[in-house]
Amino acid sequence: MTEQISFDALLPPAMAVKAEEIGVKKANLNFLNMFLLAILAGAFIGIGAIFATTVAAGSISITDPTGATAFKTGLPYGVNRLLVGLVFSVGLILVIIGGAELFTGNTLITMAYASKKVTTLQLLRNWVIVYIGNFVGSILTAYLVFLGKQYTFGKGAIGLAALTIADAKVNLTFIQAVALGIMCNALVCMAVWMCFSARTTTDKILAIIPPISCFVAAGFEHSIANMYFIPAGLFIKYLDPAFLETIGKTAADYANLTWGGFFLNNLLPVTIGNIIGGAVMVGLMYWLIYIRKTN
Repeated sequence: MTEQISFDALLPPAMAVKAEEIGVKKANLNFLNMFLLAILAGAFIGIGAIFATTVAAGSISITDPTGATAFKTGLPYGVNRLLVGLVFSVGLILVIIGGAELFTGNTLITMAYASKKVTTLQLLRNWVIVYIGNFVGSILTAYLVFLGKQYTFGKGAIGLAALTIADAKVNLTFIQAVALGIMCNALVCMAVWMCFSARTTTDKILAIIPPISCFVAAGFEHSIANMYFIPAGLFIKYLDPAFLETIGKTAADYANLTWGGFFLNNLLPVTIGNIIGGAVMVGLMYWLIYIRKTN
């Protein structure tokens, strides 16, 4: 009997089966491939963050040491956030189309875990290795961009945007960061989930852009993106203090922007939120709907 081939998008029940199969494959990757693919994902998300920071500079006002305005554009807040969200989506597009291992998307492995096709050890192994690899890729990307002094472009507007973004993230309360992390990864995993239905590269790109643009525009928190955003601000603050003078700022203006603030005030609670948003709100929810009843 000839196997039928369909070019139609997969429907949710078939998407759930595909999600399980992909989860099993991800959990069984060898260490080196998993780690290298995770580094790539961190770098790819960093590229999206670079693009987003550059566009965010469109709403920044720079004053010189005398107090005179040296650079200013007047995009309304909502329009600027929309543009920032749209351009950031290039990060997940690179991850999905290019092929890489992203911690936030890999929280969907819980679908295979719930079906007992992946063990607890395999699940945690993937999450830990990928998380560390994402960190390496993101922070190396941030440092490389720092060395290129891209933050000085636009008369310092990009650097000010980087500092402003990083500072806002480390000043969130713990509960606020967890909640924003939950909402973020629910949308990220919905983007990944919709890609399971795709038949073409174009399908995947179109499935990714709306939810990713939404989470960025709304100001939700993504742990891997923050591995770029916050170190980018930290490198500027600590490694080029003279730059602060050129934009009329001092280190005291970013008192909470520290390495400790990065890890404790943002990365920890946001990671917790990302796990809840992806593993529970998307992964386990769809498992309960489409897989549980057939087991």
